[in-house]
Amino acid sequence: MPTKNPRINISVDRPLYGIMQGLAEEKGISLSMLARDLIKESLELQEDVSLAAFAEKREKNFDPSKALTHEQVWE
Repeated sequence: MPTKNPRINISVDRPLYGIMQGLAEEKGISLSMLARDLIKESLELQEDVSLAAFAEKREKNFDPSKALTHEQVWE
């Protein structure tokens, strides 16, 4: 059955394939669905790391005297 979604072909080593196959069977999903879910989770974690680094940088430069109050923000 054709799909509208783009496809990616990947190669993995045998131990990783075995782990993925076991997880897919345990969850009752296909290997491709498991790979998709793992990639999504990895991208979310990468985003969290990037945002945390951005926040840490901003926090170092934070000047409370220049900060807006809650009322100023929601006027």
